[in-house]
Amino acid sequence: MGIATLLAAQVLRALPRVRLSRAVGRLCDQPLPPVVSRAVTNIYCRSYRVDLEDAELPPGAFPSFDAFFTRQLKSGARVVSTDALVSPADGDLSSQGVIDPGARIFVKGQPYDVGELVGDPRDAARYAGGEFAVIYLAPRDYHRVHAPADGNITLVRGLAGDLYPVNAIGERHVPQLFVRNQRAAIVIDTPGLGRVTVVMVGAVIVGRVTVSVLGGSDVPPGLHPIEPAVAVRRGDELGVFHLGSTVVLLLEPGLAVARKTGPIRFGESLLRAG
Repeated sequence: MGIATLLAAQVLRALPRVRLSRAVGRLCDQPLPPVVSRAVTNIYCRSYRVDLEDAELPPGAFPSFDAFFTRQLKSGARVVSTDALVSPADGDLSSQGVIDPGARIFVKGQPYDVGELVGDPRDAARYAGGEFAVIYLAPRDYHRVHAPADGNITLVRGLAGDLYPVNAIGERHVPQLFVRNQRAAIVIDTPGLGRVTVVMVGAVIVGRVTVSVLGGSDVPPGLHPIEPAVAVRRGDELGVFHLGSTVVLLLEPGLAVARKTGPIRFGESLLRAG
């Protein structure tokens, strides 16, 4: 298995990852005849064990593969905890822990500089001694990302980069994976938790990350101040991954993430063991 994943990593390094992702994205946006859409959806669901029980299904068929992949949930399909901090996404809570005094996090043994991750070394200092959580969204998961806390969105940073896979192959064989990939850092200033940043990390084939406060458009590189700030409550939608990826949640000191690693759904408390 080690040799196989190493070979896969070498192949991925040789691929034109950004161009490939953009091409696949354009293909996913193409309208599909209902019979083709149903066939593609059925094959995908069988291949990745996708459960559509909670999904809001359109009459007939999804108009495109992207519409299927970014499907919404039925009203009431998730219960948002009354705790102050909740999971922003469905997926696998793969890592969680303390941000060290140098404002670094350690994921799968790799150190990541929070300043590089969020695109602002000065802002990163506020997270030293705080906590982080990493949630991986597999191809079978629901791919909308939600507010983990009540507060106001004041800034979105678009960070340019490559598009490596964020699965086990990428984590094992691509040094500094999360800070090498394209990403969007959504800053939420809260009344009780300080600043919370939700980093949506793009991946190969997932060249598109859209953010709700930017009108649901792709996030261009650079700073995007949100003026006036947009109020959000726990569970409100923040953005969408157009195919699977990873969310990194960063917290100032004051709260401890008690949730153990493993499967999680958006809206579940991060302050309880679960």
